[in-house]
Amino acid sequence: MKISFKPLLAGLALLTVLQGCEQSTSKKPVLDGFASGTAPFSVDESFSPIIDEELYIFKAMFTAANPVISYKPEAEVVNDLLNDKVRVIILSRNLDTAELGVLKRRSLTADTIKFAVDAISIIVNQASNDTTISVKEIKNMLNGKSKTDKNIVFDNPNSSLVRYLKTLSGNHELKQKNIYALSSSKEVIKYVSTHPNSVGITGFSWLNDPDKDYADAVDKVKIVGVRDENSRIAPNEYFKPSQTTLVQHTYPLSRSLYIIDCTGRKGLGSGFASFLASERGQRIILKSGLLPDSIPQREINIIH
Repeated sequence: MKISFKPLLAGLALLTVLQGCEQSTSKKPVLDGFASGTAPFSVDESFSPIIDEELYIFKAMFTAANPVISYKPEAEVVNDLLNDKVRVIILSRNLDTAELGVLKRRSLTADTIKFAVDAISIIVNQASNDTTISVKEIKNMLNGKSKTDKNIVFDNPNSSLVRYLKTLSGNHELKQKNIYALSSSKEVIKYVSTHPNSVGITGFSWLNDPDKDYADAVDKVKIVGVRDENSRIAPNEYFKPSQTTLVQHTYPLSRSLYIIDCTGRKGLGSGFASFLASERGQRIILKSGLLPDSIPQREINIIH
């Protein structure tokens, strides 16, 4: 009897084709969803305290979501976006015309949402007699026009805070002998806590509800009041950073926080952005001491 192997060979060939198709399908990247999957984000390290709080609640609510956040200086965050390492970033500014042009050439658009306002705080050692300072005095210190012998410290040279101070002072170098860039906001607070003859400049979010590893240092510094001589509201008054002074625009040193999603789809970037702008996300910001972009309503039940 002659046995034909043609059906068997045909079956094996079909199985091989099916396996190949299955392997090809499995190699396709799995896209993240609105509240699921994994996606890389680059975030300005100046805002890690508030973003860590938001991320903790977001992941607790959406257990399938896994934003992988890398905290970096502002310049590195922008480079990550322009070099296509990430498509979602968090900054204290909008993208400029040149940066938007790079995205446009790659057929990308920037969906930008403002979600909070942070204050720039001026801190001194608790032993210092200083309690107030003016915007003009800050500019003079940064430009080397002040007679003070105090050391002025802030975080690393590539940070958003340094960019802010350069813009404020009109000085793009900040290389005076008594001006020092340290490695982080924590280091600024720790330095001022042990050096009475110093002035620190840092984000307000680092001073409100600090982590245990630098909470003792926060207790040894104090925030000074700031007066803006050019203010149309109160040119002769000093104000400390708070939600009230930020919403009333009486505290002169502030910056907005933005999440910028360049994915062009409803993925994890837009999901986290929506959460930040939601009532739950805004309440977290309110509790942190920063100013939410939209202040959540309080409901009061009156029982008769």
